[in-house]
Amino acid sequence: MEPRIKEKAWNPELEKKILKQWQESHIYDFELKDNNYTIDTPPPYPSGRPWHIGATAHYCQIDMIARTARMSGKNVYFPIGIDRNGLPVELYTEKKHNIRMREMERAKFLELCKEALDDLEAEMIEIMKTLGISANFSDYYRTDSQEYRTLTQATFIELWKKGLVYRAERPNNYDWVSGTTIADAEIIYLDLPTKLVYMKFKMKNSEKSVTIVSTRPELLCSCQTIIVNPEDARYTDVVGQKVIVPIYNREVSIRTHPSAKKEFGSGAVMVCSYGDQSDVALFRELQLKEIVAIGLNGRMLESAGPYVGLKPKQARQKIIEDLQKQDYVEKIEDVTHRTPVSERNKTPIEIIPMEEYYLKQKDFVEKIREIGSKIKFYPSMHKQILMNWLDSISIDWPISRRRFYGTEIPIWYCTKCSEPHVPEAGKYFQPWKDSSPITKCSKCGNTDFKGEERTFDTWMDSSISPLFVSKYMRDEEFFKKTYPNSLRPQAKDIVRTWLYYTILRCDQLTGKTPWTEAWIMGYGLDEHGLKMSKSKGNALDPLPVIQKYGADTFRFWSASEINQGHDFRCSEQKIETTKKFLSKLWNVSRFLSGFPIVKSANPTITDKWIISELDKLIAECKRGYSEYNFFVSATAIREFTWNLFAAHYIEMVKARAYGSDFSEEERDAAIFTLHKVLNAILRLLAPITPFITEYLWQTLYSEESIHNQKLVGRENPEDLTKFTPEIVAFNSKVWNEKKTRGISLKDSIKIQVPSSLELFAKDLQKMHNLTP
Repeated sequence: MEPRIKEKAWNPELEKKILKQWQESHIYDFELKDNNYTIDTPPPYPSGRPWHIGATAHYCQIDMIARTARMSGKNVYFPIGIDRNGLPVELYTEKKHNIRMREMERAKFLELCKEALDDLEAEMIEIMKTLGISANFSDYYRTDSQEYRTLTQATFIELWKKGLVYRAERPNNYDWVSGTTIADAEIIYLDLPTKLVYMKFKMKNSEKSVTIVSTRPELLCSCQTIIVNPEDARYTDVVGQKVIVPIYNREVSIRTHPSAKKEFGSGAVMVCSYGDQSDVALFRELQLKEIVAIGLNGRMLESAGPYVGLKPKQARQKIIEDLQKQDYVEKIEDVTHRTPVSERNKTPIEIIPMEEYYLKQKDFVEKIREIGSKIKFYPSMHKQILMNWLDSISIDWPISRRRFYGTEIPIWYCTKCSEPHVPEAGKYFQPWKDSSPITKCSKCGNTDFKGEERTFDTWMDSSISPLFVSKYMRDEEFFKKTYPNSLRPQAKDIVRTWLYYTILRCDQLTGKTPWTEAWIMGYGLDEHGLKMSKSKGNALDPLPVIQKYGADTFRFWSASEINQGHDFRCSEQKIETTKKFLSKLWNVSRFLSGFPIVKSANPTITDKWIISELDKLIAECKRGYSEYNFFVSATAIREFTWNLFAAHYIEMVKARAYGSDFSEEERDAAIFTLHKVLNAILRLLAPITPFITEYLWQTLYSEESIHNQKLVGRENPEDLTKFTPEIVAFNSKVWNEKKTRGISLKDSIKIQVPSSLELFAKDLQKMHNLTP
């Protein structure tokens, strides 16, 4: 019989034709209904080329979630956006044009940033479309659009009116390379080599000295006290006395404090403004007067004396030399120190007193903990990332940033009394260039105002994504029917930022949890298990890989390689290997396309056996899909299709399907079951590999899209899976025996079918050409 599928192999070029068909038919357009399944899709950030292959795999799986939900009968709202705010694009623009943000006119710099984003965004959108991402691309949003920024500002104004925003000058984490404050959530810790310096502080009016140990001797100029543990007997006789700070010859007192660790160094610690957050807490508790040592340009200030103008690392090296020359050094040890650095550029942060705007979060920690405990996490282990972060929160969230490309803080200040004023929400404000919408100061009556120049922390924008996609403050009916959202899919590295800030902000604004479920993905690593980066040269560009092997190959690799929530390795070789399964599926489908569709039949015991195994597959796939674990579904489908359906069942019924020595009823039963199983496989596989399944479905079964079909339901047939091990073992035994004898698989052989498989004897005898 002539197969309806003419092509001998799956050609990824066919994906373009199918993609065009989907676009023209508007198959994935969303129509609002009373019940909607809303995905709070993470808007990817176009920070440079190539787009991370791990992120690309991530979006493939988010699309699998959307497709599975549709085929489960849900009305899926799958919005897509592009995150275009923040530091990365500024750095990319500076590097691309060899410029410095603060050395050029602000409007011109913003235009260059926008051009860079447009270029990178176009490629990112093209990759997502090529992969078959079934999101709403006709109406995708940008976080730097006027509409989005208007909402960010409106939510800020609402929180301002609720009294949740305040201005304060306090020590802040400062990234001097970026020139801006950063929140604790934007800091990571790296073990970096440094020197542990044992310095001799001479006692006042004595020849004795106290040894102080520090990795930050460049902060000697800001030392305001020495602390020792109250239980440390070594210092009992010097508590309350004064010592002389080396180099600077200032007097500071020795006092007790339980935070001093007897076992660290000498047990005596200098408290400076500011070496770390412990110093910040001690200055506040002990009411010490701060001495600012480091400026906003990341260099030592005049308070550093002879080291003014040096970067902290340079000053550290120079002051160590001077301490040694003046005999203030007892010894120096090379150590590895856990150092707080900017997550973006890995530069060690400094703690500098600055005036910033803060959003209250400390008061909400227990509320967020309660909300987080009710959100279902996939996998559940990643909920602990959120809980651990909540345990670490000690200050409110600094939300103002000294950058340009971001949503502006909508505040104007009275030029006479400096009173801050916020406008009424409803439009996009740019205070650095717009005239004040406020006409009269509420405090002093002045009519002249100056606009705020700072922007928001980019997470102030990102944290309202579920509100924006649900049209909060813009369409009340749409909002009620899509919020709370159903699912937040995201990577695990931004649980403590994007996920946490979203819960915080949405609760403050709506009093509701933004979504009921969170799906968390791990990191994409290189083939050796190392983090990918362009500087290391191990970043794998997904676009040429997709163009070479096709979207479905890439998608099936994503599903079958990545165990939910765990880190995974990316290599072109593994992706290429995945193509073998699609080839097997194609060959099976092409073979079956030679048989007509039989609408009904009375299945034999062999047919009932494979249907029983199919039912088991359906159950396993549904378990995987219900848990958003595509590894479970993909591996189950591959194992069943390749190693059971193709290797055993098709071979067992091939002769019967051709009608050789079988009745017409038996032949039809075989053909009916072959198509029944393939039909089910295609529908089960459709969310994972949408292109090849669409092509095979429309060629074999229906002109209507497979993606408009329902996932296969279980039939609960008679359980015959107990025969599977014996069938597999017997078939393998015959094949091995023929191989041993050096005869063809088609040649006859004298082997008896075991009595336990007597029910399958007729098919087995024909399959192997067994003789009595």
